[in-house]
Amino acid sequence: MYDLIIHNGIIVDGTGNPWFKAELAIKNGKIVRIGKLSETAETSREINAQGMMVAPGFIDIHSHSDLPLLVDGLAQSKLRQGVTTEVIGNCGSALAPLMTEMAKKEVAEELDFYDLDYCWETMGEYLEILESQGIAINVVPLIGQGTIRKSVMNYDQRQATPGELEQMCQLVAECMEAGAFGITTGLIYPPSCYADTEELVELSKVVAKYGGFYATHMRNESDRVYRAVEESIAIGRQAGLPVQISHHKVCHPNYWGIVDKTLKLMHQVRTEEGIDVTCDVYPYLATSTGLSAVIPDEYHAGGHQALLGHLADLELRETLLNILETQQGPRGWHNLFISDVKTEKNRWTEGKDLQTISEQWGTTPAQTVIKLLLTEELNVGMIRFAMCEEDVARVISDDLTMIGSDGNALSVVGPLASGKPHPRNFGTFPRVLGKYSREEGIISMENAVKKMTSLPAARLGLLSKGILREGMDADITIFDPRTVKDLADFDNAFQYPRGIPYVVVNGVVVINEGQHTGVKSGKVLRKNSQ
Repeated sequence: MYDLIIHNGIIVDGTGNPWFKAELAIKNGKIVRIGKLSETAETSREINAQGMMVAPGFIDIHSHSDLPLLVDGLAQSKLRQGVTTEVIGNCGSALAPLMTEMAKKEVAEELDFYDLDYCWETMGEYLEILESQGIAINVVPLIGQGTIRKSVMNYDQRQATPGELEQMCQLVAECMEAGAFGITTGLIYPPSCYADTEELVELSKVVAKYGGFYATHMRNESDRVYRAVEESIAIGRQAGLPVQISHHKVCHPNYWGIVDKTLKLMHQVRTEEGIDVTCDVYPYLATSTGLSAVIPDEYHAGGHQALLGHLADLELRETLLNILETQQGPRGWHNLFISDVKTEKNRWTEGKDLQTISEQWGTTPAQTVIKLLLTEELNVGMIRFAMCEEDVARVISDDLTMIGSDGNALSVVGPLASGKPHPRNFGTFPRVLGKYSREEGIISMENAVKKMTSLPAARLGLLSKGILREGMDADITIFDPRTVKDLADFDNAFQYPRGIPYVVVNGVVVINEGQHTGVKSGKVLRKNSQ
């Protein structure tokens, strides 16, 4: 007897090949039959997928759900998009290891916000907590290079000593032994940005010994983006490991269009040098990060308290204000929106742009940035419109590109439903299927699914996921190609998409007729156990 049979579906198998019609049977968490089943086949559950596409579960190659999955392991906003596996620890930031008091204190403050009191130090301990509390989605852990550096050097803005580099390499090795799949950098964020190329190469060499890869939020995504891609490729070349360029984009109108050159470079080094470089993208024109990211790197040296001290220093204020005004340039303060704050007194700023807030306060936008960061103790999120539609479409359509949300597993209710977040948390994958495939025809539906399934599975080395084949893991997303659509927008992100009625994780139906069943059938995936 089968556990589940899916009838009448249009199979989009994840390879990019044309769809075909077949039935699909699942038993013990595996796909055991694709084809014509006997009319007498017995099963515990049936799904009629008439008119719908049956695809491998989507893999979110770039997510930031490290903390939300501890708050609520249901992963509502991701599963309802069809995501069955997400990759955490991106942009150089992970929740482990925590080997200094400063690192532990920062995470403790994040946990306190959600009334959580977990305690861990190592990557292995963090993964065990995640596993023991239960998760509804599969999780792939990566190592945050910024977290590694913080665990050895805190926020020191200097070159690592040989001894410190040895300690960092040892921590990277321990994380890989615990099951990490690779290492990530966030080279616009302190302390990740304080590392030079040589340091990144040495850490990556350790990862290469375990068959991992290097993923990077590059040092620059505007005027020096081409040089940043060159550095990323150089790290892969010197360390001998694959490279994943995270959320590839150009965030400045003066440099839109350069993605043609960067993508050409990636194809060139693959062909001429055999360097395995790929990228991912999210289908929106706005970025999202902490507001403190607009403050120059040198002000962050020493950590959060040091930064707050610099912001409060009246002697430094004029210099910093001039830097902020010059830095903003043609992007305009009206394109920078506040997504979330910590205190109730400033809650009214959520969803409003810096220009509007400044008019209300009678301050300049640069003064508003400093005031918000000080009064909220740096706990301010922002959304900034910075990309153009042509660039986004160009990156999405490239053969080397996968789809990643760069978002969190949120919910429309409860503690994960606060602020005015980026809609990518709720709509990334259905947006690609609905807008860029069905409506605009930039990519075929089969190719869109490939970018969400077999491509990221290959990058991660998940040999039992990403393709619908007999013997593969039964992670499956069923969607209606005629109606699938993202509903979340920048005015109201807290809207689940439509047209994805069923999602199966490890053989268990987790999204049933569009509703979450509450079942936690996900797993923490470890590279050394694949």
